[in-house]
Amino acid sequence: MGCTNIAAINYNPLATINDGSCIYADTSILPDNSFELNSILRETSGLILWNNRLWTFNDNDDVTLYSLDTINGEILDSIELTGTENRDWEAISQDDAFIYLGDFGNNEHGNRSDLKIYKISKSSLLIGSPEIEIISFNYPEQTSLEPTSNNQTDYDCEAMIVKDEAIYLFTKQWISSGTSIYSIPIIAGNYAAELIGEYPIAGLVTDATFIPEKSIVMLCGYNTVLQPFIYLLYDINSDDFFGANKRRIQLSLPFHQIEGIASSEGDKIYLSNERFAHNPLINIDAKLHAINLNSILGN
Repeated sequence: MGCTNIAAINYNPLATINDGSCIYADTSILPDNSFELNSILRETSGLILWNNRLWTFNDNDDVTLYSLDTINGEILDSIELTGTENRDWEAISQDDAFIYLGDFGNNEHGNRSDLKIYKISKSSLLIGSPEIEIISFNYPEQTSLEPTSNNQTDYDCEAMIVKDEAIYLFTKQWISSGTSIYSIPIIAGNYAAELIGEYPIAGLVTDATFIPEKSIVMLCGYNTVLQPFIYLLYDINSDDFFGANKRRIQLSLPFHQIEGIASSEGDKIYLSNERFAHNPLINIDAKLHAINLNSILGN
C-alpha cells in the first residue's frame, strides 16, 4: 500500500493499492471559459448535467428548475415544481431515473426541523408534469434545536451525491471548517441520517458531483475569504470517500462564491457562482465556468 498516483510528490512505484497518503504540489487553475448568467439566476446554487443540458435553480423563494445551454449558459427552458416550497434549496443530484433536490440549507438559525429532499421523476420532467416524492431527515447528533446566530452551525448542508442506492450528504461546517458525511435512503420517508465519516477539509463545501464510471467524487466550495476550490476524491472504496486519493485544486477566481459543480465524464467540469457584491470594490455577477481537468486526472 502507498501512493499510486504518478502525479503525486510521494508517488511509490511499488505500491499497488492507494492508501490515501498521496501529497500534491499546490495547484491553481483558471477556467477555460466563463459566461455571465441571466440575472434571473443571481442565486444559482447547484448544478447537474442531464439530457445534454445543465440544470440549476435559485436558493430561495423561486420553485423553478432552469435548463441551460452547456456552450454559453443561456436559459433554454424552465419548469415550475408545483406543490413544492423553496425555503433554502441548496443542492441537486441524480441517478438514472430521478433528480434529487435538497431543501436543507440551515445556516440562518441552524435549527430547521423540516429538512427534506424532493425526489423528481425524470420522465415526468420531460413531459412538463413533475411527479415529486419527499425524503425527510434529521441529524441525530444535533441534540439541540435552539437558534444560533447566522452562519454559526455545523449542521448546514449544500452538497449531496447519489451512489449505490443511497444519498450521501456533505455538510457545510461553519464553525469547524470541515465536512461530515451522512447517508440516507433514496426511498420516500422520514429518516435519521447516519453519520459515516468526517474530514477537516479547511473550507465550506457547497456542492458535489459523482462520476460513477471513474469512481470520482468532486466537491466544490470556498474558504472564509471567498477563495474557491475543487476537492477531488478518487480511488474510492465503497463509502470511504476520504480514505483514498484526495487532491485540492485552487480556482483562480477570487471572491467568486462557487455554489455548483457538474460533470459527465470527469475531465470537463462546469462550475457556477452566485452573484456577490461588496461595495464599492467587489461586484461579481453570477457566472457559469467550464474547466478541463484532463491534465490533472488524465493519468
